[in-house]
Amino acid sequence: MRKYKWLTAICVMVAVIIIVSCKTRFNTTKTTYKASKSSEAFERGKVLVYSICGGCHYNSSANKFIGTPIHEVPGFVGKVYAANLTNSKSHGIPPHYSDAELKYLLKTGIARDGRFISYMLRPNMADEDLNDIIVYLRSDERAVAAADTTIGITHFTLIGKMVMNMMARPLPYKPGIKRPPETDSIATGRYLIDNIGCFHCHSHSFTSLNYLNPEQSKGYMAGGLKFKDLQGNKIYASNLTPDKQTGIGNFTKLQFRKAVKEGQAPDGKLHPPMPEFRKLKDQEVDAIYAYLQSIPPKYNKVQEVHGQ
Repeated sequence: MRKYKWLTAICVMVAVIIIVSCKTRFNTTKTTYKASKSSEAFERGKVLVYSICGGCHYNSSANKFIGTPIHEVPGFVGKVYAANLTNSKSHGIPPHYSDAELKYLLKTGIARDGRFISYMLRPNMADEDLNDIIVYLRSDERAVAAADTTIGITHFTLIGKMVMNMMARPLPYKPGIKRPPETDSIATGRYLIDNIGCFHCHSHSFTSLNYLNPEQSKGYMAGGLKFKDLQGNKIYASNLTPDKQTGIGNFTKLQFRKAVKEGQAPDGKLHPPMPEFRKLKDQEVDAIYAYLQSIPPKYNKVQEVHGQ
């Protein structure tokens, strides 16, 4: 009798795994939105695409947005590669999406085929910034010009599919959001931290992020998340709260700017720079600094860069 109970339990577990790992589909947009082109939109979009998408999608070897392997994904989940964002009709993403579908994807995480993509969510991004991103992605600049190649094909294991579908919680589409006025440095800094995605890497973990209300993310901006650089060395996201012992409480504005753009801390130690942020204006980096100095300090001693 006990044997049959175990067999029943195993069958139930297998059935649950199969059901949960089945592809989940959501409704996408039916609107006919069209991005408005201008030279200003192109230039702003270029900065945003490098700053927001560059960390995963920009391949420095090719100098193009053809994608990179995502090494932070555990092996039992599968193999994940950032998509080709060039205008390749065979391998790129933009040519297969309308402007409305791209905008909806970035806001909600819902792809044009109804799949939920959990790692490119920008629900609080201003409409004008979304417009400018689309304008740049549609341009013929070399970095996004058609590149008929792929770095790899994303493949999730059965467990990975389960995890992804359990996390399938599309975000609400919130239209009409505007950028804060540049004269409000703290509000601008908060907007940039949110939409560039600084809090994604500098909080406790990817699984506890709150995209709608970033400050509610576990370990918000206190760092500690582990990554690997191109050489396979371990690196850890810094504590960016204004804690004077473990954070940036003793950084001046200029020191913070140098740390972000050049990877050099005030103590002279070199840290991996964030090249995708080098296109930000000094005024924008200063706004990020102003906002970070306004949030509660958190004591969190982050490990040093491996091998340094």
